[in-house]
Amino acid sequence: MKDKALIRERYRRERREAFVPAVYSNVLSTPEVTQATIIASYVSYGYEPNTIELNRALIKSGKTLLLPRVNNDHIDWIYWDGDENKLVEKKKILEPVGDVVSPLPAIDVVIVPALRIDRDGFRLGQGGGFYDRALPMMSGWKIALVHSGEVTSEVLPREAHDIAVNAAATPDLIVRFRKN
Repeated sequence: MKDKALIRERYRRERREAFVPAVYSNVLSTPEVTQATIIASYVSYGYEPNTIELNRALIKSGKTLLLPRVNNDHIDWIYWDGDENKLVEKKKILEPVGDVVSPLPAIDVVIVPALRIDRDGFRLGQGGGFYDRALPMMSGWKIALVHSGEVTSEVLPREAHDIAVNAAATPDLIVRFRKN
């Protein structure tokens, strides 16, 4: 979709120009995370909200952490214990090494990347569609990480397959979205 591509490019530029490193420790105190056993997260890169400290804190608190590894057009999930030697760079992104978790256990919380989140909880991602394909198979509480100012009152372009997240986290707040 040309409109989505132009919007993504604008949001990437705005993110790059306004980038300020931040910590997302507020996610750790949400009831969903404190009660969770298994959490799926990701390894951030570039100007994305930094997940390194968050992932380490989740592991330190006793959570089982899964990280994504791209496999053709979908995501495989791999257990990660915090050992950076078990991450390899693939096309700018650090991915875990190890066996694919199969069958996938019930995941309590899914931490999702996003460029923007709209008022209904719909996210605009980087455009690969990996999370669009993965999220329908994951029943856990879904929270997207964005920088301050990236939760928008605009309605973002969406398609029938798009899934709204339950919440968005900025470094300073957690925004919860009503579900119909």
